[in-house]
Amino acid sequence: MVQLPTQTPSHPPTRPLLLVSGAGFSGWHALNDTVMGGQSSGGCTSGSKGLVMDAEVVEAGGGFVSCRSPVFSPPLDLSAYSGLQLDLRADGRRFKLALACADGLGGLTELIPGGLRWVAEFATESSGLTQVTIPFASLKASVRARPRQQPWSFEACRVTRLQVLHSRFSDDGGLNNGFRAGPLRLTLEAIRALP
Repeated sequence: MVQLPTQTPSHPPTRPLLLVSGAGFSGWHALNDTVMGGQSSGGCTSGSKGLVMDAEVVEAGGGFVSCRSPVFSPPLDLSAYSGLQLDLRADGRRFKLALACADGLGGLTELIPGGLRWVAEFATESSGLTQVTIPFASLKASVRARPRQQPWSFEACRVTRLQVLHSRFSDDGGLNNGFRAGPLRLTLEAIRALP
């Protein structure tokens, strides 16, 4: 993983900042619906081509698989940037990007069972490279795939974790029309912060 920003630069950035690529995904790990009684299985491996998630998605009892980063300590300060860009290869399914943040409120959001996440849904091409741009302004507060209206807003200066999920639920809490049970392979090649 590259040296990650923990302080806002003195001048606004003019180019994307590579956060992670290739073997830099080392330390990412799977979190699947088995944590809530589901039956999906999958794992994450990193190598020179990036992070590979191989999974078997089972809808009954949960219906999600994911890979997530280690906790960033100190949190990433991405306040000088407008969003994230992901380079990935998938199979036409719809995925979600989820960000966790330190809340600056004495850890109150960590008391929420399942944790508060900031999520955005995105589509992928059925073959070849998909490049996805997710503006921070499009992120929605969510707890366990349910949208939440919260008295606080997303703070790009306090990002503590990144996660990519395939779930039967969309970012608005409804059903994901791009959900598909069965074998899944996703290769996440790079994540950048965009000016």
